[in-house]
Amino acid sequence: MRLRLPAERPTEPPTGYKIAHPVLSHDGTRARFTGVSLGGALPYGVVADAACVYGRRHRPPARLCDCGFHCVHERAAAEALLCTAEHRGAVLLEVSVLGAYIRYERGFRYARQRVRTATVGPCACGAPASALADAGWGRPGWRALTAACAGCLHGRTSVTCAGFARLAGAGLRIVAGGGWPAPVAGAIAASGAPAGPLAGPEGLGVPELAAEAALLQARLDWFQTQLARLGERGPGGLGHG
Repeated sequence: MRLRLPAERPTEPPTGYKIAHPVLSHDGTRARFTGVSLGGALPYGVVADAACVYGRRHRPPARLCDCGFHCVHERAAAEALLCTAEHRGAVLLEVSVLGAYIRYERGFRYARQRVRTATVGPCACGAPASALADAGWGRPGWRALTAACAGCLHGRTSVTCAGFARLAGAGLRIVAGGGWPAPVAGAIAASGAPAGPLAGPEGLGVPELAAEAALLQARLDWFQTQLARLGERGPGGLGHG
């Protein structure tokens, strides 16, 4: 006799945690995420339905297959995955588990999800991230992004955290590691300067404007550092003895 676990009928969607890489379309008009293991070649949106990566016609999550979205129950378990070298540039996602799911000891495998929050870690230099910049790899049609501070953009194509959330849509919320609100507004061009004119105050509150001011101040500090270095070298490009 085969024993089966009782069916669950929760009153609200369960919450899970996972890691993923943020990606930006080649034309800069769409934002998605791509997984770090099974199905990583298929970027998904904030609200998405799973598909069998093996091309089978069953509906995920099939019991005799590995298809479907995957997440863990505990936030700490997902954060631990960010310690490995290949996952250092990933972000932490908090998701709502939707549709049919199979519960395991450590997490869920499920049919549909909504990404509620994406937590972005610090820049590789250790400074708080002010943008998501080109990570140097990607998928066909999609450019992978990683956290970067204003001083480390170095001309890379990038977008602010709030700009990424706006492109992703569906109410995605992005926070910086440590729970601070993400910087606001608009893409940053490859030059590292804000693309186009700055947005006006319409629709922006005090926290958003403060975050934008902090981003501009970081860029100003970086320019002042570069000017100081040039001054030390002198007009001839050589340092004074």
